[in-house]
Amino acid sequence: MSDAVRRPVPKPDVYVSTKPFWEGAQARRLVLQFCKDTNRFQHFPRPVSIYTGSRNLEWREVSGKGQVYACTIVRVLGPGVEGRLPLSVVTVELDEGVRMIANIIGSDPEEVKIGHRVALAWDQLDGDILYPAFKLA
Repeated sequence: MSDAVRRPVPKPDVYVSTKPFWEGAQARRLVLQFCKDTNRFQHFPRPVSIYTGSRNLEWREVSGKGQVYACTIVRVLGPGVEGRLPLSVVTVELDEGVRMIANIIGSDPEEVKIGHRVALAWDQLDGDILYPAFKLA
């Protein structure tokens, strides 16, 4: 058995097509669903708009800049976090108004506070797959 830490990739296209998200990530671009009826982003991907229930959605790139809306520190070992504890897990409110849960990388978790500005970074999962994370700005 290998000593490498497994970082499993979330299953794509389970309930809705997420291909644009994954293609964007591999190009180091954060691409999220956008409701064309309300001009608002939504995340996580869904088959319909969370604002109107319509299917009038498209994928658009976001800036990757925002602020920490909520934060916690994972200190208990679990799948995929071996060798990464303590791990900073945050809800980031992007400048575009949408929130997403992600990790803060490259900083001491004790330094991460609500209101801190963050910028997009990329974490690597199994198979050299890139996944969005954030770093303190």
